Amino acid sequence: MKTFLILSFFALAVSALPLEESERINGENGWYLPQEDGSFEWVDMDVAEKWMEAQEQLESRGLTTVPVKFYLYTSSNPTKGTKITTTTNSIDASNFNAANPTRFVIHGWTQSYTASMNKDICSAWLSRGDYNVIVVDWSRARSVDYATSVMAVGATGKKVAAMINFLQSNYGMSLDNLYVIGHSLGAHVAGYAGKNTNGQVHTIVGLDPALPLFSYNKPNKRLNANDAWYVESIQTNGGSLGFLKPIGKGAFYPNGGQSQPGCGWDLTGSCSHGRSTIYYAEAVSVDNFGSIKCGDYQDAVSKECGSTYSGVRMGADTNAYMVDGDFYVPVNSEAPFGMIN
Repeated sequence: MKTFLILSFFALAVSALPLEESERINGENGWYLPQEDGSFEWVDMDVAEKWMEAQEQLESRGLTTVPVKFYLYTSSNPTKGTKITTTTNSIDASNFNAANPTRFVIHGWTQSYTASMNKDICSAWLSRGDYNVIVVDWSRARSVDYATSVMAVGATGKKVAAMINFLQSNYGMSLDNLYVIGHSLGAHVAGYAGKNTNGQVHTIVGLDPALPLFSYNKPNKRLNANDAWYVESIQTNGGSLGFLKPIGKGAFYPNGGQSQPGCGWDLTGSCSHGRSTIYYAEAVSVDNFGSIKCGDYQDAVSKECGSTYSGVRMGADTNAYMVDGDFYVPVNSEAPFGMIN
């Protein structure tokens, strides 16, 4: 089935003359899709959207599977996750404590629950006190075909929402101190989770939300500012692997949001893309990323926001109550990356 879908996608792509390279605008009239070897293949927007419509029908009819697993980390088991399921037997046998705030962490394409971003973010939160950190492992993200992984985003988000709803209804987990944190495709999984919970999630943090095959003018099919009470986006490879236009209520642009210092040539963008997770883990544990308020995101990208620090720090807990708009974030080329004003 998977092979048929991939072949169908590329059959559509070659059935019409693609846009000339000079006419291509990533995210506006098509996308450069990342490949397993780090290269990119262009697909026109109309071709991609036809394929996605066909694939969505298969997904909705249950003709594809979307396995999702959950691993709980707490101060009692900070380095070895306990696999949990939506059953009382499973949760009762774990260290889950509804009295503590909960954090869900969701990886992106080609990753798993053992990815370094999960370890870093989990460790950062547990260094601050007692939390339930639940790392989401969604195996469809490990498809070598990016487009196939994209099509599992919605169903994966619904499964995350189902776990949230289960913990809320059966254990009294509060949504008022719940964060859902996702990187790349995982950011959009977080958005779908927020769209499907029984009540409003407090905060979603999108770490360089993936751009390929997601359209800015279709917010119901991506992470958007209404998916939680507060949505923050940390955008580090904008216009390539990640969105450049602001996604969250608070949108932060380290080094202007397109490329990151210390990443060298970074031809695939993977270094800059991954920096969002490293910055966030540091922000949680150290709270050291000063920011400058911008008039709009274009000013942030062009680094024309002045030199006066705003008092807002990227990734800070208090942002949900004080942040609205776009921020330029100066960063160092090596750790510690944050600059405190």
